[in-house]
Amino acid sequence: MKKKWLFIFVTIFYSLFAEEQIARMHYNGGGDWYNDPDTIPNFCEFINKNLSANLLLQEAVVTPSSSDIFQYPFIFITGHGKIKFNENERKNILDYLDRGGFIYVDDDYGLDESFRLELKQLFPDKKLVEIPKSHELFSAYYKFPNGTPKIHKHDDKRPQSLGIFDDNGRLMILYTYESNISDGWSNAHEDSPEIRQKAFEFGANIYYYQFLK
Repeated sequence: MKKKWLFIFVTIFYSLFAEEQIARMHYNGGGDWYNDPDTIPNFCEFINKNLSANLLLQEAVVTPSSSDIFQYPFIFITGHGKIKFNENERKNILDYLDRGGFIYVDDDYGLDESFRLELKQLFPDKKLVEIPKSHELFSAYYKFPNGTPKIHKHDDKRPQSLGIFDDNGRLMILYTYESNISDGWSNAHEDSPEIRQKAFEFGANIYYYQFLK
């Protein structure tokens, strides 16, 4: 409990007096954890401009076994391939989440199967649940009455936002599937300005809901 309150105190301190930084997770398993390196800088620029935040534009990179993850309240995971954690990494991630950390995972077409298996290892007693359209996530700052926006076609399935919540109802892990929000944050794709705006706005809702509401 003391560790959790220390983590919360450090988070509040940095939000008031220092620039925060979003970290990308360098995981094992073979997936391209590093893809679209402009994703986080572009996202942070949008957040700073529209939510009056103070985020560094450069992403940090952390590994799941490192104590460095405790410096970053927001950790981002994406990729096309497999993701795999060992037992020590799982323990470290669970400790991070228990102290108040937040992980956003965006399936970039290929991560889904291995990530869901890892979630079962991490949380054998919890289920990954779909977040309903009525949830505050979809109206925290920008309005998404139809729920998760569809940014990329992938298998042309319905886009979903799913979550793992703690026993107090706090969202610990957000997972977007068949949407690929973060691709809309990158300059590497031929998305229309309207699609990119939706992607940035939904990302802003994530940040606002977790850290500013």
